[in-house]
Amino acid sequence: MPRSVAFGDRLGYLGVNMTTPVLLAIDGPRATITLNDPAKHNRLEPGGLRLLREAVETADADPNIRVTVITGAGDKTFCSGYDLGSIPAGERRNEGGDDHSFEKVMDRIEAMRMPTLCALNGGVYGGATDLALACDFRLGVKGMRFFMPAARFGLHYYPSGLRRYTQKVSPSFAKRAFLLSEDFHDKELLAVGYLDWLVERDEFKAKVDEKAARLATLAPLSMAGMKRAIEQFAQAAPDESSIRQSAKVCASSEDLREGLAALSERRTPAFKGR
Repeated sequence: MPRSVAFGDRLGYLGVNMTTPVLLAIDGPRATITLNDPAKHNRLEPGGLRLLREAVETADADPNIRVTVITGAGDKTFCSGYDLGSIPAGERRNEGGDDHSFEKVMDRIEAMRMPTLCALNGGVYGGATDLALACDFRLGVKGMRFFMPAARFGLHYYPSGLRRYTQKVSPSFAKRAFLLSEDFHDKELLAVGYLDWLVERDEFKAKVDEKAARLATLAPLSMAGMKRAIEQFAQAAPDESSIRQSAKVCASSEDLREGLAALSERRTPAFKGR
């Protein structure tokens, strides 16, 4: 039977609809982290982001865990990304090296010791698109949609997220997602390589269980070592300081303020390039 794990002064239970926005359950060699705010499309707010990191740390510290599944509650949305109202404050926190900044939590997921499977139970939007890429594998459900709206409101994405898009899918996909802000549908996501598998909804749980069970039975020492090696071989060496400087300029720009205001007011933004 799955057991609950205490984190963030709360208990998470697999399959139980509690008010805590992140649930953690451990069942033998498998940990399951569930984003649990379906009324808000499992959007990550600062408190939930902290709980997500705590859940990741708890799972990663358990020597018996062989695979971690990250999924969402409900059947409409995996996650709608980070709370847009927290973006400006989040940028300031990131400059101060906060371990709970969105970028650092995504990086922490990517660095988990054992394989991770993102079970995309529905649409994936904004920063959640990078959360999925921070995992080793992505399994989607038919009917899901994807979009990355950063350019729609003037946000310059953080370097490691841009790297994951480029490295784990392709430069072409990264440009279509970020520069054109295209919407993608389920079969397109499979075709471009964002998804590893795409299944019917009635097959989704069984396929997640099948892939997680297979990962849990393979040799953990070799898997952990090869996971690190593959990531290292795939790394590039960009000029990260210039990327961060560009992101910093955008974070304090009139365009970002205008973009967020237009989003809130449901109107088309009037960007001025400053």
